[in-house]
Amino acid sequence: MRVHTLIPSVVLLGSLSLTTACSSGPGAASAPDGAPSVAATPPTTVDPTKIKDLTIVNDSSNDRSCPWATSYPAVPGAEATTAAMKKYVDAYLANYLGTGGSGQASNCGGSADASEVPELNISFAFLVASGDVVGVRLLTQDRTGTGDGLTTRTYWYDGAAHASRTAIGLVTDSSRDAFLAAVKKQLKQRQGIDPNLLAELRATDIDDASFTPDGALKLSFDRGTVGVPAGGRYTVTLDRASVTPWLSAFGKRAQRQTTDPSRTLDLGATSTPTAAVPTETASGTDNTDCAQVKCIALTFDDGPAVTYTATLLKYLAQYKARATFFTVGQNVAAHPELVRAEAKAGHEVGNHSWSHPDLTRLTTAQVKQQLERTSAAITAATGTAPTLFRPPYGAVNAQVKAATSMSPVLWTLDTEDWKYRDATKVADTVIAKATRNDVVLMHDIHPTSVAAVPEILRTLSARGYHFVTVSRLRATL
Repeated sequence: MRVHTLIPSVVLLGSLSLTTACSSGPGAASAPDGAPSVAATPPTTVDPTKIKDLTIVNDSSNDRSCPWATSYPAVPGAEATTAAMKKYVDAYLANYLGTGGSGQASNCGGSADASEVPELNISFAFLVASGDVVGVRLLTQDRTGTGDGLTTRTYWYDGAAHASRTAIGLVTDSSRDAFLAAVKKQLKQRQGIDPNLLAELRATDIDDASFTPDGALKLSFDRGTVGVPAGGRYTVTLDRASVTPWLSAFGKRAQRQTTDPSRTLDLGATSTPTAAVPTETASGTDNTDCAQVKCIALTFDDGPAVTYTATLLKYLAQYKARATFFTVGQNVAAHPELVRAEAKAGHEVGNHSWSHPDLTRLTTAQVKQQLERTSAAITAATGTAPTLFRPPYGAVNAQVKAATSMSPVLWTLDTEDWKYRDATKVADTVIAKATRNDVVLMHDIHPTSVAAVPEILRTLSARGYHFVTVSRLRATL
């Protein structure tokens, strides 16, 4: 697909504003961690750079008729919990695409009306990563039905038992009846609660539980699970004194590691050599004049990714090629060292949102949060604020443009590398279709795309092409 929009504008869940049912007192509703909260107590903050050898597992499409993006963390030593998240993500995506073998039809390729186009976005937020405890919340936005389409689940890892735990695993078996009774008592007082749904609620139905910094336990219920859909999400908070006697041994450790985190995370994982970060340094400013020579701008979305981005940087350095990286904020936060290496090598770092949602379907406040949070992470990593952003799926409108001072960047040559995981096909596509001043769309989260780059650089360099950043290309046209 070729989109000729280089000049002049040569795309959420970790930061969604969530609908909540309002009430006062200790059981007041609030948004899940990783989202703007109306609760008085701020959410716990986990620095992902402290998790040794952390990998973010990303995938996405670039199909405007069937947009989807998924991500979850793989923490060394917590393989059982990683497997549980993978199982959920893979199954959800298969059902969304109609490939799950359940007889469900694909949600894609239907209405031409943009407001009716489906979208799936699964992102994550760390709740705790300390001592022998890991807690992660997956946030799923599924715009294929009515309502807000938001569901949340928490996944826990118990390092002492080397086992994955569910949300209700924070509570001891013998205390579940008393625990559930306290939860129902709070919910019963809320406006919009459905008595029938509340009566049917079981302890094992609770799939989102996390601790506040002061040790209280927050439970979040998706829209329509305990109340009428119009009531939105409901959150119950059980204070520390009330909930602690009901906690399992693991629950007490998870509570303690949230309120008083250890300096390190020790899950007993076998130590592996840390992948080397490229150290190439740009030799001055790029003065290529694209009005005088043939230029092309290679752009890479969705990273940084271990270890593919580091390999890509080495390939680019071999040909003294410069490129533009449109990075996803949650990946920047996990691997700022790769983003620093991109900038140090003379490449341009742009903003590709925090968690890859369709920005045109968000409120202005949500768009600002997606972009500003990512820009802050890029600035912290490189010392320079980005001036360009690429909207996920190329979806941009006047509201999105007005929400930021950054300039939007689309592309003129789509390799469709997200669809065809074949290095030869990707390279052949670029080589066959490339024309002067093209902006080429690729993704450094796919090893096949990275493997295609040497042949692209070798062949197009022989044809007289110069590889420049998007800003350099714009400046000299």
